Amino acid sequence: MRILIEPSDYILRNAGDMAMLQMAVTRLGKLFPNASIQILSDVPERLPKYCPNAKPLNSKGRQIWYRNGFITGRFEKWLSQSLIKRLWEFEHYLRRTWPTFSAAIIRLKLKWSGYDSKDLDEFLDAVINADVVIANGMGGITDSFPKYTTELLDTIGLAQTCGAMTAMLGQGMGPLENGQLRRIAKKVLPKVDFISLREERAGRPLLLELKVPPERIMTTGDDAIEMAYHRHGKKIGYGLGINVRASSYAAVDQGVVENLRLLFQSASRILNASLIPVPISQVPGESDVDTIRQLMKNDGVLSANKTQITTIDDVLEQIRNCRVVVSGSYHAAVFALSMGIPAIGLAKSPYYRDKFLGLADQFKQGCQVVFLDQPDLPDRLTNAIKFAWENADELHPQLLAEAEKQIELSHLAYQRLHDLIRAQTQQKFADQGEFLPQN
Repeated sequence: MRILIEPSDYILRNAGDMAMLQMAVTRLGKLFPNASIQILSDVPERLPKYCPNAKPLNSKGRQIWYRNGFITGRFEKWLSQSLIKRLWEFEHYLRRTWPTFSAAIIRLKLKWSGYDSKDLDEFLDAVINADVVIANGMGGITDSFPKYTTELLDTIGLAQTCGAMTAMLGQGMGPLENGQLRRIAKKVLPKVDFISLREERAGRPLLLELKVPPERIMTTGDDAIEMAYHRHGKKIGYGLGINVRASSYAAVDQGVVENLRLLFQSASRILNASLIPVPISQVPGESDVDTIRQLMKNDGVLSANKTQITTIDDVLEQIRNCRVVVSGSYHAAVFALSMGIPAIGLAKSPYYRDKFLGLADQFKQGCQVVFLDQPDLPDRLTNAIKFAWENADELHPQLLAEAEKQIELSHLAYQRLHDLIRAQTQQKFADQGEFLPQN
């Protein structure tokens, strides 16, 4: 059996995405011990360190396949922007529905330009000949990342056209208001064989709007919960964990960071608690490490040079020392809650509002959400930290119980996928007059 995984982190620079990927590959490896598992990656040489039972697939071929202009080419300079956009949409349609024709044109253009098609051929072989294509834990179907959303949906659509089963595991869905993205999603998502959601609040209503059959949807919680849960301590720590995601999709700029710095410093003094950095993303341009350094500037409790935290284990160890985590990163909050530590999500953009409100729906009062664009932000954040701090011991066992429920549901989702694949494989063998192997 051949399984192809579309990850949410191609460069292995996000601890949350890496944790989801590791859990998915571990579970799939146990359910399908004889399967070949391929993972698309921009850094294939680094992937075996995190997923030793999987094979890296260089994403160069994927980049070539989705490069705009394989029809328009040099003629674009004479065309209007509106016409170019329509032609690019047509190219996406051709890739998804007529892959052989599209591939022939792209190979020919590569040859004319003096390049070989090896990377392209490897990518297409992986998709076209996969038995199952899986989109692994992510919040990728959203207006915030239109290019990635389009390419992901096109990959899933291509796999469906070629007869592969498709699944999306540990998904956060939306917001999705972009008309073009909704049109593509409405064509592709209803044909996905199984979708497990990490939150119920926004994901299920959106999928139902897009006509996904309800029997194909299951809400489980985040795939990374299990990894963090197994690192929880009997007692919680005494520090205040902090994280802010300064990026365009979070709608957080330097002015917001400065306001939060003052609030964190004040909370640290009032609680007599160390500020503990909890960086998740090291992606250039949105690195949590850089933002946390600014938050901890001039802080006498913990020096900013202690933000050099590079692995998932490093992050989880930081969280173990916290009594409360305040975070603009979704997975810093997920990790904390899974270890029985109350979390406060900081949200401003619609994307992060949905993420944190969905997480709060999963973990109840142990997860509070504070909106960064509210005029009374100082009071709201101070009160949220005070509530979490004072009730942390009581919330600890409740949060662990919620994590256990979601871990169990997540395992049930993977088992359900296994049974679906098994049933379809059995039918294929029966149609060919053969017997299905035991493994």
